[in-house]
Amino acid sequence: MLHEYRDIITKLKQEDAHFAKIFERHNDLDQKILDVEEGREHLEHLELERLKKEKLLLKDEAYALIIKYKKENNL
Repeated sequence: MLHEYRDIITKLKQEDAHFAKIFERHNDLDQKILDVEEGREHLEHLELERLKKEKLLLKDEAYALIIKYKKENNL
């Protein structure tokens, strides 16, 4: 997720517990979605779509926190 901000993500994961939680949940969802799409797990279509939407919301929230960090630190 957001690989171009790798350094900022590393700092935020260490300094901001909320960001770390968002990032971890996003990665967990990413793996679950991949497992479903590759047939290792089964979910109803609507549940899979719900997980994808949740993942996207978490990515949006993480991105907003990254941009805020960049502005506050003049990066």
